[in-house]
Amino acid sequence: MDELELKYLRSLSKQYPNIAAASTEIINLQAILNLPKGTEHFMTDIHGEYEQFNHVLKNGSGSVRRKIDEEFGNTLSNKDKKSLATLIYYPKEKLEIVMQQEDNIEDWYKITLYRLVQITKRVSSKYTRSKVRKALPKDFAYIIEELITEKAEVQDKEGYYNEIVHTIIRIGRAPEFIVALSNLIQRLVIDHLHIVGDIYDRGPGPHIILDTLRHYHSVDVQWGNHDIVWMGAAAGSLACIANVIRMSARYGNLDTLEEGYGINLIPLATFALEKYADTDCSVFSIKYNTDYNTKDLGMDMKMHKAIAIMQFKLEGQIIKRHPEFRMDDRLLLDKIDYEKKTVTIEGKEYAMRDTDFPTVDPNHPYELTAEEVEVMERLRQAFVRCDKLQKDVSFLFSKGGLYKVYNSNLLYHGCVPMDEDGNFLKVNVYGKEYQGKALYDILDNYARKGYYATRDSGDKARGEDILWYIWTGPNSPVFGKDKMTTFERYFVEDKETHVEKKNAYYRLYDEERIVDKILEEFGLDASKSHIVNGHVPVERKKGESPIKCNGKLLVIDGGFSKAYQHKTGIAGYTLVVNSYGMRLVSHEPFESTDAAVRNESDIFSDSIIVETNYRRQCIADTDIGLEIKESIYQLEELLEAYREGTLVEKSVYQ
Repeated sequence: MDELELKYLRSLSKQYPNIAAASTEIINLQAILNLPKGTEHFMTDIHGEYEQFNHVLKNGSGSVRRKIDEEFGNTLSNKDKKSLATLIYYPKEKLEIVMQQEDNIEDWYKITLYRLVQITKRVSSKYTRSKVRKALPKDFAYIIEELITEKAEVQDKEGYYNEIVHTIIRIGRAPEFIVALSNLIQRLVIDHLHIVGDIYDRGPGPHIILDTLRHYHSVDVQWGNHDIVWMGAAAGSLACIANVIRMSARYGNLDTLEEGYGINLIPLATFALEKYADTDCSVFSIKYNTDYNTKDLGMDMKMHKAIAIMQFKLEGQIIKRHPEFRMDDRLLLDKIDYEKKTVTIEGKEYAMRDTDFPTVDPNHPYELTAEEVEVMERLRQAFVRCDKLQKDVSFLFSKGGLYKVYNSNLLYHGCVPMDEDGNFLKVNVYGKEYQGKALYDILDNYARKGYYATRDSGDKARGEDILWYIWTGPNSPVFGKDKMTTFERYFVEDKETHVEKKNAYYRLYDEERIVDKILEEFGLDASKSHIVNGHVPVERKKGESPIKCNGKLLVIDGGFSKAYQHKTGIAGYTLVVNSYGMRLVSHEPFESTDAAVRNESDIFSDSIIVETNYRRQCIADTDIGLEIKESIYQLEELLEAYREGTLVEKSVYQ
């Protein structure tokens, strides 16, 4: 035994000071290895649709209803099963309705509590008692543990349990107990949650979604391009800030910034009302939803135009600073002919819908005016000093990354950039070329520098520019297109200029050699691994399948965002992976939380079995299992050291 190993064992002996302690832990860990693996839940491209997100999270993509069916079979009617499921999803809201309508509330409490206890027993059965105990709500931990744990020493078990339930009802704690059990069931149905990118933009509630995620028991996030641009904005990148505000204005979601995050947009509004007072803003229409207050329409269109022009200027400055980004084709403000009202794009002249830009100097088109500089600095201060935004973005950095390898699955939001032959593209990042996994790693590294490095360091500025590049760059893994045609979509009628060509990855990812190559690049065994991919909506209404390459690659963006549902024909895919296999779930559009509670209307979901395990998977088959096996090995080494006298055990009687 070398000195380093002995040093480690001495440290371990402080936690397990004798043979008895080490032996007990080995037995405990060995037993855990044989428990069924926990259920993983995968969601992606939520795009601010917080009501649907919360519902899918609460029902575990149908997992709660399946547990009810397994437990009660034909002994409960479908109506009673629906009522029980709704109660588990929304216990407080459902209880309010029941208490108004139910004639004999005590009987209802008794029946409901027994049913909830039965479901809790079922969903907790594959976990250790210790893990369940940690999940129990503090106020009712002891009582719930008594109810869901068999008591062999109690002769009249039925009488024992009846008395507990009766007392809960008699002392008026039944409503709180029902809420506690319902939340516990939700907690135990899903062991770990994966968010495969794009929490932000389009919908009205990304800040609400992040409130939920920050308090979720076990979660990781793979950054999407729409997350990255908000992360860049929180870091203080002016170009990212302009993009975030422009998109919020475009989709009628400025309330997310002003009310959700408390970011003061008055400097921008004042500037826009003054500088764009007599300017045609018709091109900058708002794609608002039914909640939008149309009295703000005129002002929002002016703000929309003002921030868009500043965005094009700021992006032009980054492109000029970094020729290695190879984005000169995005420099279009200097290609405008104001007399002819045209713009030259890739050598071809196109008519423009709008050339009324009061803040653009044709001789210096990428320079901000003094007023624009002041507005952007005040916005930057608002973003970097916003406590709520900084908490959310700090969470994304601490729980997230550009990709994740987890239990033989590779998770990422966009693509692994490739050429048409399937070779990984080499991308220049500050003078050095990277490809494949190394490209992901260096971009992830610079993104963190952009947020965490000190303001006066060169790494901070370079990191901020990389955050913007990840959002929109032609070889960015999470963008995956040759260009972002924002300018053209606003100003050029000709739709040939709107085309954004996808990376070759999307034409190749149905080929097994390509998927195997990617999996091996990230250190996975291609024969038993999968890729879980978000970002590009699957157009099921056109017959497109989310299952690629014979099930090795799963694209689970099915259109959570209402903005995409006309293309996809559904309202999102989610993936559930448990000890039995993989199940892909497609969801119909969600009406509202209120309708779900009052009408007991669950989201209609259709399941596809992607893969069934030939044997039920245990924790031993997971990444955590590998860690446990390593711990067992080290504990056995410690045991051997005690027995050989290399280390002296501390007496159990001290």
